[in-house]
Amino acid sequence: MNSESSDIPVVTIDGPSGVGKGTTASLLAQALDWHLLDSGALYRLLALSAMRAGVAPEEEARLETMAQSLAVRFEAGEGEQRVLLAGEDVSREIRTEDCGTMASRIAAVPGARRGLVKLQKDFRQAPGLVADGRDMGTTIFPDAPLKIFLTASPAERALRRHKQLKEKGIDANVGELEVAIAERDRRDAERSTSPLKPADDAVRIDTTELSINQVLDRVLSLVKERLDG
Repeated sequence: MNSESSDIPVVTIDGPSGVGKGTTASLLAQALDWHLLDSGALYRLLALSAMRAGVAPEEEARLETMAQSLAVRFEAGEGEQRVLLAGEDVSREIRTEDCGTMASRIAAVPGARRGLVKLQKDFRQAPGLVADGRDMGTTIFPDAPLKIFLTASPAERALRRHKQLKEKGIDANVGELEVAIAERDRRDAERSTSPLKPADDAVRIDTTELSINQVLDRVLSLVKERLDG
Protein backbone atom coordinates (compact mmCIF):
# COMPACT_ATOMS: atom_id res chain seq x y z
CA MET A 1 0.00 0.00 0.00
CA ASN A 2 1.55 3.34 -0.98
CA SER A 3 1.70 6.46 1.16
CA GLU A 4 -1.08 8.12 -0.82
CA SER A 5 -3.61 5.34 -0.29
CA SER A 6 -5.21 7.14 2.66
CA ASP A 7 -6.59 9.65 0.13
CA ILE A 8 -8.52 6.88 -1.64
CA PRO A 9 -12.12 6.67 -0.33
CA VAL A 10 -13.41 3.47 1.27
CA VAL A 11 -16.92 2.38 2.18
CA THR A 12 -16.89 -0.46 4.70
CA ILE A 13 -19.84 -2.84 5.03
CA ASP A 14 -19.58 -5.02 8.13
CA GLY A 15 -21.92 -7.41 9.89
CA PRO A 16 -22.53 -11.11 10.60
CA SER A 17 -23.26 -13.70 7.91
CA GLY A 18 -26.60 -13.67 6.13
CA VAL A 19 -27.35 -9.95 6.43
CA GLY A 20 -26.74 -9.16 2.75
CA LYS A 21 -23.21 -7.74 3.05
CA GLY A 22 -21.79 -9.49 0.00
CA THR A 23 -24.61 -8.66 -2.39
CA THR A 24 -24.88 -5.08 -1.15
CA ALA A 25 -21.12 -4.54 -1.41
CA SER A 26 -20.97 -6.04 -4.91
CA LEU A 27 -23.86 -3.92 -6.19
CA LEU A 28 -22.45 -0.81 -4.55
CA ALA A 29 -19.02 -1.38 -6.10
CA GLN A 30 -20.68 -1.80 -9.51
CA ALA A 31 -22.77 1.35 -9.05
CA LEU A 32 -19.73 3.41 -8.04
CA ASP A 33 -17.32 1.61 -10.43
CA TRP A 34 -14.99 0.97 -7.47
CA HIS A 35 -12.86 -1.98 -6.46
CA LEU A 36 -14.38 -4.67 -4.23
CA LEU A 37 -12.83 -6.51 -1.28
CA ASP A 38 -14.63 -9.62 -0.06
CA SER A 39 -12.63 -10.14 3.13
CA GLY A 40 -14.78 -13.08 4.14
CA ALA A 41 -13.65 -14.87 0.99
CA LEU A 42 -10.03 -14.33 2.05
CA TYR A 43 -10.66 -16.12 5.35
CA ARG A 44 -12.48 -18.89 3.52
CA LEU A 45 -9.58 -19.18 1.07
CA LEU A 46 -7.14 -19.44 3.97
CA ALA A 47 -9.44 -22.02 5.58
CA LEU A 48 -9.56 -24.05 2.37
CA SER A 49 -5.78 -23.87 2.01
CA ALA A 50 -5.35 -24.97 5.62
CA MET A 51 -7.75 -27.90 5.25
CA ARG A 52 -6.03 -29.05 2.08
CA ALA A 53 -2.61 -28.84 3.76
CA GLY A 54 -3.78 -30.45 7.00
CA VAL A 55 -3.03 -27.32 9.05
CA ALA A 56 -5.09 -27.03 12.26
CA PRO A 57 -6.42 -23.73 13.68
CA GLU A 58 -4.03 -24.19 16.61
CA GLU A 59 -0.99 -23.96 14.32
CA GLU A 60 -0.79 -20.18 14.45
CA ALA A 61 2.69 -19.71 12.94
CA ARG A 62 1.88 -21.90 9.93
CA LEU A 63 -1.41 -20.09 9.36
CA GLU A 64 0.30 -16.69 9.45
CA THR A 65 2.90 -17.79 6.90
CA MET A 66 0.21 -19.33 4.70
CA ALA A 67 -1.89 -16.15 4.86
CA GLN A 68 1.01 -13.95 3.80
CA SER A 69 1.59 -15.97 0.63
CA LEU A 70 -2.05 -16.49 -0.34
CA ALA A 71 -2.41 -16.15 -4.14
CA VAL A 72 -5.95 -14.81 -4.58
CA ARG A 73 -7.77 -13.08 -7.40
CA PHE A 74 -11.38 -11.98 -7.78
CA GLU A 75 -12.88 -12.03 -11.28
CA ALA A 76 -16.27 -11.00 -12.58
CA GLY A 77 -18.19 -14.06 -13.70
CA GLU A 78 -21.62 -14.71 -15.16
CA GLY A 79 -24.03 -13.65 -12.46
CA GLU A 80 -21.55 -13.70 -9.60
CA GLN A 81 -17.93 -13.09 -8.71
CA ARG A 82 -15.38 -15.84 -9.31
CA VAL A 83 -12.80 -16.49 -6.61
CA LEU A 84 -9.50 -17.95 -7.73
CA LEU A 85 -6.85 -19.54 -5.52
CA ALA A 86 -3.51 -19.92 -7.33
CA GLY A 87 -5.47 -19.81 -10.58
CA GLU A 88 -8.05 -22.46 -9.54
CA ASP A 89 -11.70 -21.46 -9.43
CA VAL A 90 -12.80 -22.33 -5.88
CA SER A 91 -15.90 -20.11 -5.79
CA ARG A 92 -18.19 -23.02 -4.90
CA GLU A 93 -15.79 -24.91 -2.63
CA ILE A 94 -15.18 -21.99 -0.27
CA ARG A 95 -18.93 -21.50 0.30
CA THR A 96 -19.53 -24.86 1.97
CA GLU A 97 -20.55 -24.93 5.63
CA ASP A 98 -17.38 -26.85 6.57
CA CYS A 99 -15.22 -24.16 5.01
CA GLY A 100 -17.27 -21.42 6.68
CA THR A 101 -16.90 -23.04 10.09
CA MET A 102 -13.15 -23.43 9.61
CA ALA A 103 -12.89 -19.81 8.46
CA SER A 104 -14.65 -18.64 11.63
CA ARG A 105 -12.23 -20.65 13.78
CA ILE A 106 -9.23 -19.32 11.88
CA ALA A 107 -10.53 -15.76 12.17
CA ALA A 108 -10.10 -16.04 15.95
CA VAL A 109 -6.37 -16.80 15.54
CA PRO A 110 -4.32 -13.58 15.88
CA GLY A 111 -1.51 -14.81 13.63
CA ALA A 112 -3.91 -15.66 10.80
CA ARG A 113 -5.48 -12.22 11.03
CA ARG A 114 -2.06 -10.53 11.02
CA GLY A 115 -1.09 -12.45 7.91
CA LEU A 116 -4.16 -11.22 6.02
CA VAL A 117 -4.06 -7.56 7.12
CA LYS A 118 -1.58 -6.32 4.49
CA LEU A 119 -3.30 -8.31 1.76
CA GLN A 120 -6.61 -6.63 2.63
CA LYS A 121 -5.13 -3.13 2.82
CA ASP A 122 -3.53 -3.54 -0.59
CA PHE A 123 -7.01 -3.69 -2.16
CA ARG A 124 -7.31 0.06 -1.46
CA GLN A 125 -6.78 1.42 -4.96
CA ALA A 126 -8.16 4.36 -6.94
CA PRO A 127 -10.84 5.39 -7.59
CA GLY A 128 -12.19 3.80 -4.38
CA LEU A 129 -12.93 0.58 -2.51
CA VAL A 130 -16.01 -1.12 -1.12
CA ALA A 131 -14.82 -3.45 1.66
CA ASP A 132 -17.13 -6.19 2.90
CA GLY A 133 -16.38 -8.09 6.11
CA ARG A 134 -16.55 -8.20 9.88
CA ASP A 135 -13.83 -5.76 10.97
CA MET A 136 -13.36 -3.54 7.94
CA GLY A 137 -14.52 -0.39 9.73
CA THR A 138 -13.02 -1.17 13.13
CA THR A 139 -9.61 -2.62 12.26
CA ILE A 140 -8.64 -2.62 8.58
CA PHE A 141 -9.96 0.77 7.40
CA PRO A 142 -10.72 2.79 10.57
CA ASP A 143 -10.33 6.03 8.58
CA ALA A 144 -13.08 5.12 6.07
CA PRO A 145 -15.40 8.11 5.54
CA LEU A 146 -18.47 5.85 5.53
CA LYS A 147 -18.95 2.72 7.64
CA ILE A 148 -22.06 0.55 7.41
CA PHE A 149 -23.04 -2.23 9.83
CA LEU A 150 -25.81 -4.53 8.60
CA THR A 151 -27.91 -6.73 10.87
CA ALA A 152 -30.88 -9.12 10.51
CA SER A 153 -32.69 -11.61 12.73
CA PRO A 154 -31.07 -15.09 13.05
CA ALA A 155 -34.20 -16.75 11.67
CA GLU A 156 -34.20 -14.58 8.56
CA ARG A 157 -30.48 -15.11 8.06
CA ALA A 158 -30.92 -18.89 8.26
CA LEU A 159 -33.67 -18.75 5.63
CA ARG A 160 -31.50 -16.67 3.33
CA ARG A 161 -28.56 -19.03 3.74
CA HIS A 162 -30.79 -22.05 3.08
CA LYS A 163 -32.06 -20.48 -0.14
CA GLN A 164 -28.51 -19.60 -1.19
CA LEU A 165 -27.28 -23.15 -0.63
CA LYS A 166 -30.31 -24.68 -2.32
CA GLU A 167 -29.68 -22.57 -5.43
CA LYS A 168 -26.14 -23.98 -5.50
CA GLY A 169 -27.46 -27.54 -5.20
CA ILE A 170 -26.25 -27.97 -1.62
CA ASP A 171 -28.57 -29.67 0.91
CA ALA A 172 -29.00 -27.96 4.30
CA ASN A 173 -31.43 -27.91 7.24
CA VAL A 174 -32.80 -24.48 8.24
CA GLY A 175 -32.83 -25.31 11.95
CA GLU A 176 -29.24 -26.52 11.88
CA LEU A 177 -28.22 -23.43 9.93
CA GLU A 178 -29.78 -21.16 12.56
CA VAL A 179 -27.88 -22.99 15.33
CA ALA A 180 -24.64 -22.72 13.34
CA ILE A 181 -25.25 -19.01 12.74
CA ALA A 182 -25.81 -18.37 16.45
CA GLU A 183 -22.61 -20.25 17.34
CA ARG A 184 -20.61 -18.37 14.76
CA ASP A 185 -21.97 -15.04 16.03
CA ARG A 186 -20.87 -15.98 19.55
CA ARG A 187 -17.36 -16.90 18.42
CA ASP A 188 -17.00 -13.77 16.30
CA ALA A 189 -18.23 -11.47 19.08
CA GLU A 190 -16.11 -13.06 21.82
CA ARG A 191 -12.77 -13.44 20.02
CA SER A 192 -9.95 -11.38 21.53
CA THR A 193 -8.68 -10.02 18.21
CA SER A 194 -11.00 -7.77 16.17
CA PRO A 195 -14.30 -8.99 17.63
CA LEU A 196 -17.42 -8.52 15.52
CA LYS A 197 -18.96 -5.20 16.52
CA PRO A 198 -20.00 -1.98 14.80
CA ALA A 199 -17.49 0.86 14.62
CA ASP A 200 -18.46 3.74 16.90
CA ASP A 201 -19.29 5.90 13.88
CA ALA A 202 -20.96 3.16 11.80
CA VAL A 203 -24.47 3.55 10.42
CA ARG A 204 -26.55 0.53 11.44
CA ILE A 205 -29.14 -0.88 9.04
CA ASP A 206 -31.48 -3.76 9.94
CA THR A 207 -32.10 -5.67 6.70
CA THR A 208 -34.60 -8.22 8.09
CA GLU A 209 -37.56 -6.76 6.22
CA LEU A 210 -35.71 -4.89 3.49
CA SER A 211 -35.00 -5.99 -0.06
CA ILE A 212 -31.45 -5.77 -1.39
CA ASN A 213 -32.49 -2.85 -3.60
CA GLN A 214 -33.86 -0.99 -0.57
CA VAL A 215 -30.61 -1.57 1.32
CA LEU A 216 -28.58 -0.46 -1.70
CA ASP A 217 -30.66 2.71 -2.10
CA ARG A 218 -30.10 3.58 1.56
CA VAL A 219 -26.35 3.05 1.28
CA LEU A 220 -26.09 5.02 -1.98
CA SER A 221 -27.89 7.92 -0.27
CA LEU A 222 -25.33 7.78 2.55
CA VAL A 223 -22.47 7.72 0.03
CA LYS A 224 -23.82 10.90 -1.59
CA GLU A 225 -24.19 12.57 1.81
CA ARG A 226 -20.75 11.64 3.15
CA LEU A 227 -18.57 11.56 0.05
CA ASP A 228 -20.22 13.99 -2.35
CA GLY A 229 -21.59 16.45 0.16
